[in-house]
Amino acid sequence: MSLSAHILLQNVSVEFPILSFRDRSLRRRFMRAVTPFMARPQTQTQTHVVSALNDITLDIRAGDRVALVGANGAGKTTLLRVLAGIYHPTSGHADVSGRCLSLFDLAAGFDEEATGYENIMRRGLVVGARRAEIEARRAEIADFTELGDKLDLPLRTYSSGMMLRLIFAVATAVEGEIVLLDEWIGVGDQQFRRKARQRLDDIVARAGILVLASHDIDLLRSSCNRAVLLQQGRVAATGTVDEIIARYLAATGEARG
Repeated sequence: MSLSAHILLQNVSVEFPILSFRDRSLRRRFMRAVTPFMARPQTQTQTHVVSALNDITLDIRAGDRVALVGANGAGKTTLLRVLAGIYHPTSGHADVSGRCLSLFDLAAGFDEEATGYENIMRRGLVVGARRAEIEARRAEIADFTELGDKLDLPLRTYSSGMMLRLIFAVATAVEGEIVLLDEWIGVGDQQFRRKARQRLDDIVARAGILVLASHDIDLLRSSCNRAVLLQQGRVAATGTVDEIIARYLAATGEARG
């Protein structure tokens, strides 16, 4: 386990500006383009702001396995993307120490016209691995997929099951001190799922920190030792997994043993 991994968020907020439908309409933009010098009403662009995260403060240290609990739209995925460096805070400060392995948006960086082998390199670079590192693990990744000669073919010829095998193998080829998961990953047939689960378990065991967003309560209880309840982009509570799950279920009117 990496003892140097550390996440510190201080008053982190994330906002997304969204133009109104009227300002985004093709007709309105066309009229502005073709009549640049004609007199027209002076109207201001109406921009709406969506607050995805509000004043988030968290201190996550090596050894923490943190469950993110909350309803859809509570901010779990946005928070994971802030930790991964995909989103930057609108205000506040996010300090993430340690290499992140982000196991979400797994298909990003794949090209359907490129071969399986070419996509191993492409996706590896997307997740932040060095070229030499990918080349050193190329054979291991190929072996894990069990796709054989099909790796010489373009991805457009792959079945969905073959694609999932390749995506998972590449995504988990590079380990991180901080593992970020948006739901646990299950891919392929039963035999491959067992192999994939074992690899994922091993990666998590060696990581310093796990942050897992999931609606699977049993999974959260078995995988995590801390929990954060998110509501409308805010931290509503932190505590043990059982405490936070009980609070979440009570708020949603569910009962669970």
